[in-house]
Amino acid sequence: MSPLMQLLNAGGDASAAPSNIPGLPVTRRRVLKWVIGGSASVVCSNHPLHAITPTAPAPGAPGKVARAKSVIQIWMWGGPCHLDTFDPKPEAGADYAGAFLKPIETKVSGIRINELLPVLAAQADKFSILRGMTHNNNGHETASYMMQTGHPAGERVTYPSVGAVVSLFKGRPPTYQSQLPPYIVLTEPQGRFSESGFLGAKCKPFATGGNPAKAPFAVEGIVAEGITTERQRSRRELLHRLDSLAKANPDDPAVKSLKRCEDEAYDLILGDGAKIFDLGQEKPELRDQYGRTTFGQACLMARRLAEAGVPYITINYKGWDTHKQHFQIMRRQLPEMDKGVGTLIMDLATRGLLDSTIVWWGGEFGRTPKVLTESPWNGGRNHFGKAFCHMVAGGGFKGGQVVGATDARGEEVKERPVYPWDLVGSIYELMGIDTDATLPHPLGLTAHVVPRKEDKLQSGGRLKEIM
Repeated sequence: MSPLMQLLNAGGDASAAPSNIPGLPVTRRRVLKWVIGGSASVVCSNHPLHAITPTAPAPGAPGKVARAKSVIQIWMWGGPCHLDTFDPKPEAGADYAGAFLKPIETKVSGIRINELLPVLAAQADKFSILRGMTHNNNGHETASYMMQTGHPAGERVTYPSVGAVVSLFKGRPPTYQSQLPPYIVLTEPQGRFSESGFLGAKCKPFATGGNPAKAPFAVEGIVAEGITTERQRSRRELLHRLDSLAKANPDDPAVKSLKRCEDEAYDLILGDGAKIFDLGQEKPELRDQYGRTTFGQACLMARRLAEAGVPYITINYKGWDTHKQHFQIMRRQLPEMDKGVGTLIMDLATRGLLDSTIVWWGGEFGRTPKVLTESPWNGGRNHFGKAFCHMVAGGGFKGGQVVGATDARGEEVKERPVYPWDLVGSIYELMGIDTDATLPHPLGLTAHVVPRKEDKLQSGGRLKEIM
């Protein structure tokens, strides 16, 4: 626990400040330093005012117009099976389709998806399915890196994720003025790779922690369970009473910087920023539509953040690494996913936000098309990077389309392959980010936003057919 949180949990009583930190006697000045430094860290480590400034080409080359303002990335942590979601193969029989032999028709004639996804089926005119996703990598860490950065694994440069790049280009004034961090993760980072890459800590996502299905949603450093607004205000008053150092040096640049960071932090804690995280402001009926689960309420929270103008929101949705008991888990997870994602797309469209918000669904890879009936799997599916699917909606992506196709058993991409850099480059284009731009590397190395033609990677090209 940080010194700040120890102090706050002590009820704002300076005498109860942390005393177990080696070599640091508890003094009024120490407490002041802990309080200011801790509260400022919520904002200042992530805030756009302190983001790294890109070098060379400015974001958005001449002639490139941003159609999307925000991205909601639904990261299917572990890798969902394409056959059991958006690319069903009932004709291949139970050896491949397993328990799912009755896919349902969607709102778009000719497009079928899993039988447990009726809400998404009703929204099929608003999203497109990428059935030709491929990269041929079966490792969680390397496949996640490829899908999240749009760069191949194994290069000497560790690239940042899409969220970090978007926060770099779109999370700075004058484009972005909000006190909310420009890159927010619900509710915890993956941990499989460094999201900020060589861009460093200033472009790391702000992970909320907590559980949005609980009241209150205890967002780390912003919303605390059992702590009223009045008590937070009294703590700030205590901070100011202890702040003799700042009072004695009001014009000192360091003091001014800390004061600004404190103001920003408390704007989140006591101002409009904290209200964004209050799902109690939503109608109970709508919350029920999303599903009263951690994932369903995370989808609702993501809509609120996009509505507030946050450029990049990731929902890290665990539970899709199904080596064993695959179909039992799918019968539980698919309806939950259907309600959350389907209602999110519907809600964004109803509010007029879908045109400016990209919804990107998918994981690091798919899963083996043939069901593993032998021991120890007993009906599971393993990693499969040769062929899988993603889904995109909004922000300039057309709906009601299918891009690419797999063979009769879902084992090979038979037409229109889509590689990670094809998809990521398309998202950057819709965000108005110049895909020929270079990123600021701390060692001065040349690092492009996405690979170029001269890099000679396998590519199916940008997703022009749905842009």
